[in-house]
Parts: sequence; C-alpha cells; structure tokens
Amino acid sequence: MLIFTRKVDDKIMIGDNIEICFLTNKNGQVKVGINAPKDVPVHRYEVYEKIKGKRKNN
Repeated sequence: MLIFTRKVDDKIMIGDNIEICFLTNKNGQVKVGINAPKDVPVHRYEVYEKIKGKRKNN
C-alpha cells in the first residue's frame, strides 16, 4: 500500500487518465474527487464487494 499525505486541492494521478483530488478535510472526514474515464468503474469498497459477491453467486 502506498500512503500519501496531501493537502486540500492536492492531486494524485493514477496512470495517465485517473485523477484523485482531495477536496476537504473536516471533523476527521476527507472528501475525495475522482476523475476517471467512463469505461473505468469507480465504486465505494462496500458497493464493490456487493457487486463482486453477486457475480460469484451467479
């Protein structure tokens, strides 16, 4: 795992076409923006796990 320390409005690039932007940090919560191509699925982990579980059962 790669761990970053970033400030609000800082960005991280994944490859050439996925941008992670740190929007706010208030009361222990961090808001993150993700810009990715439409063909790249982006899900919260719990949603991803549900999708993955459904695929296993089918």
